[in-house]
Amino acid sequence: MIHFQTKNHADVSMFDHVALKLIGLMGHSGSVPGALTEDEIEPALKKLSDAVTNPSAQSGEDWDDDSVSLAHRAQPLLDLLNAAKNGHNHVIWEKTLR
Repeated sequence: MIHFQTKNHADVSMFDHVALKLIGLMGHSGSVPGALTEDEIEPALKKLSDAVTNPSAQSGEDWDDDSVSLAHRAQPLLDLLNAAKNGHNHVIWEKTLR
């Protein structure tokens, strides 16, 4: 599991393969642990939002459950990024055993 945190929003935990895909779609290297500074939040949010609204973003994916869309999987992280942007906060993520 990978655990995302920012102030003023509930923490978000995702399975590694989902989280790593979304981290990559944000334009980040995919390193864990990792972080986005306040200045990096808006570009990452835009990249992730654009990717999940683009049907080709899902092509070639090997999801465990194809019934769950990429957009649906990304929504908790998008909400967290929006909260970080609005609160002028950073975002961190790390591996967790949860």
